[in-house]
Amino acid sequence: MLKFTISAAFAAVFLLSSFFTEQKPAAKTARENYATYCASCHGEKVEAFVDRKWKHGNAKSDLTKSISEGYPDLGMPTWKATLSASEIDALAELITESLKTVDQYKFTSKPTSNLFASEGQTVKLDTIAKGLNSAWGLAFLPNDELLITDRSGDIYRVDKNRQKVKVTGGPTVLAEGQGGLLDVVLHPDFAKNQLVYFSYSAVKNEGDQKLSTTAVMCAKLTGATLTDQKVIFEALPYSKTRHHYGSRMAFDNKGFLFVSVGERGNEKENPQTITNDLGKVHRLHDDGRIPADNPFVNDKTARASIYSYGHRNPQGMMKHPVTGEIWTNEHGPRGGDELNIVKKGSNYGWPVISYGINYDGKPITALSAKEGMEQPLTYWLPSIAPSGMAFVNSSKYPGWKDNVLIGSLRFQYLNRCVMKGNKVVKQEKLLPNIGRVRNIKQGPDGYLYVSVEDPGYVFRLMPVSM
Repeated sequence: MLKFTISAAFAAVFLLSSFFTEQKPAAKTARENYATYCASCHGEKVEAFVDRKWKHGNAKSDLTKSISEGYPDLGMPTWKATLSASEIDALAELITESLKTVDQYKFTSKPTSNLFASEGQTVKLDTIAKGLNSAWGLAFLPNDELLITDRSGDIYRVDKNRQKVKVTGGPTVLAEGQGGLLDVVLHPDFAKNQLVYFSYSAVKNEGDQKLSTTAVMCAKLTGATLTDQKVIFEALPYSKTRHHYGSRMAFDNKGFLFVSVGERGNEKENPQTITNDLGKVHRLHDDGRIPADNPFVNDKTARASIYSYGHRNPQGMMKHPVTGEIWTNEHGPRGGDELNIVKKGSNYGWPVISYGINYDGKPITALSAKEGMEQPLTYWLPSIAPSGMAFVNSSKYPGWKDNVLIGSLRFQYLNRCVMKGNKVVKQEKLLPNIGRVRNIKQGPDGYLYVSVEDPGYVFRLMPVSM
């Protein structure tokens, strides 16, 4: 009996030992380990983390060494005592694979032809204007003429014979950093009133400092002369920085003017407060008056022109030709560029939520979503630095019908977003290495016009049958 009891006890111990051995937690996936051990220093998304200069090499062997041994003097801990060799290998593999999300944007050579083929459409570049610096804004005048704003401060009127004439009477601009003469739009009733709207970086001196802000001037265009100039909007406060002006404009179907303003590089104070104009999209009457139904018009502490807030630097804006909604794109930091639909009174989250990390490689926030803050339709990792945007509803481009096209400043191509409703279901890179794409517009003639900078050109995209 005793023998049986002892044998049973040993058997029970053996079974318990086997049970606990079998229940040992499985090794975590590479993404789980990245989230646990890496994200607090390198950001939530590994795809944003890899978009960097690699001090110690980015080959898989380099990464394995960095993770295993660390660089304690530089703040990188050693993980070989925490992670198994297989987990370190998987983590290095994840980072190596994620590097391809950056490499896919690195086009190896400049175009050798003016023909560009895509999955759905082949186009040929037709030069409309050249000899520019940065063709920021494009507006289509009657009689097949084009109005172009150059960031340097010049305005050009280009006729149907492609003769370029400089327009006088434009605003005084501060053409420093990202500032200068920016967007241009025509009044919806331009044929009758000849009114044109310019956004720009206005400048003033305060003591020994030169300050600037985003402003909008309305003027009457006659031939190559602007008259009756009136500043209808001035984003307050002025700032000493020279970046994040935002500064795209669009009229909606009701005749309201929407204006984007960046947070001027001060993300801690500006975008999440409605007490100033920075980091916002504003809505105005065509003469600068405040619409009575703006979302914060009855809040005495708010700036009444604000329509939405929590923006970083919206540099693309369009009116959707079908729905009439105002769409924007905006620059994230290192990653986290966004495509959004502007909604009344909504908060777009910057810098409380973001899919990007800071330029120094440190996280800005641990959150990419939060209740009460809008999520983008899509976001880009790495950052493509989006610019102008257009919705293609022209029959001239059947392969791109109902697509959204967005310029990439950083990677010098045109981004094609295939849409299903308001969802981006596919993307394609068009016109690779054409130059820093500053703007894309569909003209009243149904053709697409794209501008690039340094050197500045405006091209018409001519469909080609292959």
